[in-house]
Amino acid sequence: MFIQTLITEPIHFFRIIVIVIFSITLHELAHGWAAMSQGDNTPQQTGHLTLNPVVHMGKESIIFLCLMGIAWGQMPVNPSKFRSGKLGNILVSAAGPLSNLALGILFIVLLKLFFNPNLSGLFSVEFLYLAARINLTLFLFNLLPIPPLDGFHVFSEIFPQLKPLQYTQFGLFAMMLLFIIPGFGIGISRIADLFIQSGLGM
Repeated sequence: MFIQTLITEPIHFFRIIVIVIFSITLHELAHGWAAMSQGDNTPQQTGHLTLNPVVHMGKESIIFLCLMGIAWGQMPVNPSKFRSGKLGNILVSAAGPLSNLALGILFIVLLKLFFNPNLSGLFSVEFLYLAARINLTLFLFNLLPIPPLDGFHVFSEIFPQLKPLQYTQFGLFAMMLLFIIPGFGIGISRIADLFIQSGLGM
């Protein structure tokens, strides 16, 4: 279990917790801001335009993150209020993963600007690399066309024949299968590593 990392590598544990909470909070806020731009004021009405991670993730998600290293968030939106239903749904759904991509690129830039192998502490080279890796991994994972991930909502607008899958057990089954497949998570992380190394010119 991930909680064991607290004993074996406490600094690494807290770095992951801080990065994931920060990244998911901005991910959900990106959905909210995009929804507002499309004419839906639901995020504002429900009090979700806040930097408070508990609002976006809930206590259960934060506890699960500390125990298992897995977390989730949510942003209430009302697609019926979007000025353009199809385009609005694509933009709002894509906003979350794109925020993680932007954060990943930002941390890569910071790595290039402030690269110092001797720098220690929370904002060390290891921290910046980990932040870039986690955000790029979140970007790639959320783009998978599996309900309830953002990628499904994007692809189901482009390919409407996928929409009925949202109301079946397909998403739950597919997600369970992904976590069972050996090396799936490692594979996505390695793609993220390649992106970072390419950005750093390594």
